[in-house]
Amino acid sequence: MPPKDMNVIIFGCMQCCYAAADLAGTMKLQYDVTSRLIRMPCTARLDINFILKALQEGADGVLIVGCHPGDCAFKTGNLGAERRVRFARKLVGQLGMNEGRVKMVFVSAAEGDLFAREVNDFADEIRAIGPNPIRL
Repeated sequence: MPPKDMNVIIFGCMQCCYAAADLAGTMKLQYDVTSRLIRMPCTARLDINFILKALQEGADGVLIVGCHPGDCAFKTGNLGAERRVRFARKLVGQLGMNEGRVKMVFVSAAEGDLFAREVNDFADEIRAIGPNPIRL
C-alpha cells in the first residue's frame, strides 16, 4: 500500500506520548508520515467508540500510546485504557477485521526513540495487513 494512501491514528497521552513525540522531533528521528497524533489528557479518557469511529471513518490502524504501568499521572488511567483496548480488539475481530489494526504500547516522555520505533513498526504491520475494508 503506498504510504500516501494509508491512514494511522495515534491516541496519545499528553504526559508521556506527546512529550516523547516532541522529543523524537527534537532528536530529528523519522516516523511514519501517515500517522496522525491526537493528544489526550490521559489514555484513561479513551473510549472504545473513539477507536471504532476512527476505523469506521477510514483509519487503517489505531495506535494507543500511554505511560508505562505505574507511571501514569492519573494513577491507573493507562491500565483502564489497556483493558478497553483489549475489548476493542475483540470487537474489531468480531466485525470481521484483523485485530492487529488496534494496538496499545507504553512509552515514557524520555523515550523519543522508542516512540518513533513503535509508530514505524505499527505502520509496517498495517501495511502488511492492507487497507481498511470498510473505508467510507
